[in-house]
Amino acid sequence: MSVFYADHAWLGGEATVAGVAIEVAGGRVAAVRQGVAGPPPGAVHLRGVTVPGLANAHSHAFHRALRGRTQRGRGTFWTWREQMYRVAARLTPDGYHALARAVYAEMALAGITCVGEFHYVHHDTGGRPYASPNAMGEALIAAADDAGIRITLLDTCYLRGGFGMPPEGPQLRFTDGDATTWSERVSGLKAGPHARVGAAIHSVRAVPPEEIGVVSGWAREGGVPLHFHLSEQVAENEACLSAYGRTPAELLADGGALGALSTAVHATHLTPGDIALLGESGTGVCMCPTTERDLADGIGPARALADAGSPISLGSDSNAVVDLLEEARGVELDERLATRRRGHWLAADLLRAATSGGHASLGWPEAGRIEAGASADLVTIALDSVRTAGWAADCLVETLVFAATAADVREVIVAGRRIVTAGRHLAVGDVPTTLATAIADLT
Repeated sequence: MSVFYADHAWLGGEATVAGVAIEVAGGRVAAVRQGVAGPPPGAVHLRGVTVPGLANAHSHAFHRALRGRTQRGRGTFWTWREQMYRVAARLTPDGYHALARAVYAEMALAGITCVGEFHYVHHDTGGRPYASPNAMGEALIAAADDAGIRITLLDTCYLRGGFGMPPEGPQLRFTDGDATTWSERVSGLKAGPHARVGAAIHSVRAVPPEEIGVVSGWAREGGVPLHFHLSEQVAENEACLSAYGRTPAELLADGGALGALSTAVHATHLTPGDIALLGESGTGVCMCPTTERDLADGIGPARALADAGSPISLGSDSNAVVDLLEEARGVELDERLATRRRGHWLAADLLRAATSGGHASLGWPEAGRIEAGASADLVTIALDSVRTAGWAADCLVETLVFAATAADVREVIVAGRRIVTAGRHLAVGDVPTTLATAIADLT
């Protein structure tokens, strides 16, 4: 049994609690005691405000190599994609492991204790399978273990280069040819104490209607998460309507892809009927505000989706920024820009999206809360930085969501084990140098 003492802790309500002792055994929270006057003997003192571990529900780890390199000149998502493909073409299992280990360590420093990796670079150049067919996915699972965080590997089915188009160039590395072959390969992936395996449909442009049901059926049979990019671009919606006479959401519904274990990523350009389909089916929605801004995608209808019944989670997507607090406030602030009104979300609701909401989306329902029986994943955020100084007890949750950043994370604990202390990653050490070295090898 170990004990962590939090000066302040967020236990899921609209306010924080002072003086909380968290008892941990076997990687789980054994008990939570409130109103404790000071650290019990032998307790680890968590100075600041402690929240559950943050869950990054949507990541493409290799996109981190693009940071800063795609900002010159004008363009769209589609011109950015060409730069992304050039990095994808250079990936090897060893290089991907090195980069992902560094990226996941950066996430740990930001308080992220679980990542959903939307993984689609499966094969060698030209589409040749590796001797170990899941070498790339296994590299990502190992990288998360090295960085000390949990991972749900969302192995992604990607079959076409566009509507009615064969894959070409770097896309050949993504495709298994058909969904049945994809399912046979992904069935060989092994989970572990820190890792779970889910499924993903890259998009309706990459997976034709007759194959969607195979992927959704595989996920449904295994009871695992199913994620998919949805309506990120107006051009994709228009092409889908032209090809099939259906919106992407309608096409996915026809293929059995919607439901409580499913998560739509972005969901930016939806019709009222699409919103109703997602909400009534209980399909979650992962918002990625920093990437949606960076790629000039648009502002999604997060509030309308939540009101319709879709649980909200958050992701860093392209990893142009790794900061789940920034993603959380981005949901509210982008809604303010779209409506010219304030106050669409409670800060506590946004923090739930970053914690329990993300974990549920990734198939870790036991994580994302500080309560008896939950995974002992804790993040402590400083209250004495230039961003958080002057906080008030009655609006501490608001201070976290609307003022704190990843730079304020001081302590990170996963399954009761300290991963980050005093802002330093205990296993990886010099994360900036590790990132720089891994990125230099790919660019």
